[in-house]
Amino acid sequence: MFNRELVKGSTSLILLQLLEEKEMYGYELVKEMESRSDYTLQVKEGTLYPALHKLEKQAYVESFWQESEKGPARKYYRITEMGKEILLHKTSEWKKFVQTIDKVIGRKGI
Repeated sequence: MFNRELVKGSTSLILLQLLEEKEMYGYELVKEMESRSDYTLQVKEGTLYPALHKLEKQAYVESFWQESEKGPARKYYRITEMGKEILLHKTSEWKKFVQTIDKVIGRKGI
C-alpha cells in the first residue's frame, strides 16, 4: 500500500481515467482501482467520495441514479466533455512530473 498523501494527490487523475472508459458507481471504482494496481492501491470511502464530489462540483463528472437488478438504485458517475479535456491536461502534467522526479532521483532512462 502507498502513502496516503501520494494516493490522495493522484485520485482525481485516476477517477477521470476510469470514468472515461465507462460509467461506474463508487464501489465499482474502488474495485477497479484495486484490481488494476494488483491490490496495492486501496482507496477508502473517506478519500473516494470527497474526490468525486469535488470533480462533480468542478463539472468534470456528473452523477445519476440507476436502478439495480439486485438491491437499491446506485449512484453512477460519468465524465463530462470538460472532464475529458482536463484529463488530457492532467495526464500530460503527470507524465512530466514523473519524468522530472525520475531525473531528480537519478533514474533518467526509466
